[in-house]
Amino acid sequence: MTLTKKSVELLAPAGNFDALIAAVEAGADAVYLGGKAFNMRVHRSDFNFSNEELKAAIEFAHARDVKIYVTLNNLISAEEIAPLEKFLAFLNEIQPDAILVQDLAVINLVRKLGIKIPMHASVMMNTHNFRTIELLKTFGITRVVVGRELTLTEVSLLKERTGIEVEYFMHGDMCFAESGQCIHSGVVFGQSGNRGRCMKPCRWSYKFIDETTGEILNDSSYKLALNDMCMFRNIPDLIQAGVVSFKIEGRMRPPEFVRRLVSTYRREIDAYIADPTGYSVDEKLFAELYNNRVREFTTTFAFGQPTVKDIGLTGEREPKIFSRAVVEPNFDDAAVKEIFSAERAIDGHGKPKLTVRAATVENARAAIDSGADCVYVGGEIFKPLKPQSIDALKSVVEFVHSAGKKIILSTPRTCKDKDSAELAEFFARATEINFDGVTVGNLGTLKLVNELTDKPIFADVSFNVFNPVAAEFLQSLGVVQATASLELSFAQVRSVVENSPLPIEIIVHGATESMISDHDFLKLYLRGYDEFATPDALNRHYALQDEAGEIHSLRVDQFKRWHIFFGKELCLLPYVEKFFGAAALRIEAQNYSPERTAQVVKLYRDAIDGKNFSADFDAYKKITPKLGAGVYRFKQSKNSIA
Repeated sequence: MTLTKKSVELLAPAGNFDALIAAVEAGADAVYLGGKAFNMRVHRSDFNFSNEELKAAIEFAHARDVKIYVTLNNLISAEEIAPLEKFLAFLNEIQPDAILVQDLAVINLVRKLGIKIPMHASVMMNTHNFRTIELLKTFGITRVVVGRELTLTEVSLLKERTGIEVEYFMHGDMCFAESGQCIHSGVVFGQSGNRGRCMKPCRWSYKFIDETTGEILNDSSYKLALNDMCMFRNIPDLIQAGVVSFKIEGRMRPPEFVRRLVSTYRREIDAYIADPTGYSVDEKLFAELYNNRVREFTTTFAFGQPTVKDIGLTGEREPKIFSRAVVEPNFDDAAVKEIFSAERAIDGHGKPKLTVRAATVENARAAIDSGADCVYVGGEIFKPLKPQSIDALKSVVEFVHSAGKKIILSTPRTCKDKDSAELAEFFARATEINFDGVTVGNLGTLKLVNELTDKPIFADVSFNVFNPVAAEFLQSLGVVQATASLELSFAQVRSVVENSPLPIEIIVHGATESMISDHDFLKLYLRGYDEFATPDALNRHYALQDEAGEIHSLRVDQFKRWHIFFGKELCLLPYVEKFFGAAALRIEAQNYSPERTAQVVKLYRDAIDGKNFSADFDAYKKITPKLGAGVYRFKQSKNSIA
């Protein structure tokens, strides 16, 4: 098909009306912007659009043949559902060209309320595989902002396979973690990056250390501070990959900044479309762009794995440091005790089941022997451990069932199409293994499991279930139990449990990931590392040490994704009775030995059964001093409503 100006959309950001005017006058085909709530940029009250301004913005843009997309792309808490319904009804009256969504509750409400506005899947939905896109299309999603970890080759294949419109970040601030899979800000500060309030812990300074010995392997620097995306020199690659919307990041940028970026990209895109074979990069335009850069430039994953050159190690070009590292709260922090003493328990159905995520067959056996009702096996396995073989899984299933307990197969939280193909191969070969269910971490895997097995489906924590409306939507997709987000305060998680039609599991103990990332830490920061000559280096345990002294364990799984953990392990043992009423309480034992697994499981078994566990807990605290409270020192995860 012959390229025309309509073949490609230049999508600009606007944080206020002046920025909108600048974007339109500079040549944007579409502008994305947010209301005063329910979007990913709510730090400043002088940004974003009131209802009256939204209506005026749509009228202004449509009169100039420019589209307006409204961002409804943050997670919604239960107390925000009623205001969200009113806002959706208002948007239905003024008719933007699309809304950008992350929370499944928004999709559910759009259906229920009969909202007639196209929906675009935000990058926060963490879309990496074609089955996710196929399922999203059945919900009414017409466009997907694909995961930033995908290469352009992978993007092209997804476009070809699904026919969906693809939107791609081509300039601006980028996250180090997978979108939607970073909860560091929400847990440590009560201000969730998934709710528009990120305090940017990826812009802190860290040391890269050997976790076992404490040896500093790479000195302090801004190791997670990814440079700004710039695809100016690669516009032909984007177009030929099938990207239809070129997205510029920057809703907090001033109008003159937006104007300069949009006009620069407008000229270059038009030059390529006018004469693809005779096109060459306008070096004068690029020099102007480069000389006015904020951070240095990178193409991140577009053409393969980023290198250390793509990280702003010195921090000298960092425009603003939103926060500094802090010591994470202890499990017995005064604020934590005060909250739990003041809050009533969950009103539910009595004692919950005790579930354990086990890394090995030996861990699973230890958990069952020590009182677990159910174990999760499979999924991501952290090196130096190896994934369980089919024969090993079969033996542990038989052991668990002989004990009268249940065993659930875990699947990876993130799945590219290669990972999905391997999972499909497993189901084809392991038909005789009688699992009691399967946990899924993304919509694509949910669709795959529904296609290949009739086993009950459990939604894992990566779904970021923040409200009962999202849980209801998962139930409509065949899910029998969901896991509450780790960013919910106790009052908020209680509200989800009490109002959800779907049984809810709560993670109460263990090492929990603050981020998941596809960046390769050893290639970035381990001097002398060679994946061919020194492959054993992957079997060591590494960590990041922040400026507050917290040690964040690093683990790499069999899919070569890196998991960054909080400095302290979550421990809610003293408050466990408050969580009665939930369907299940989970222990994350992925980083535990069988002996430690047994010790922790027995503690929680005794607590649930009303037995005195104080002596055993005192012994446990002596060997595990770094026990934390996670998000539970906050009364609520701060919402997006002013």
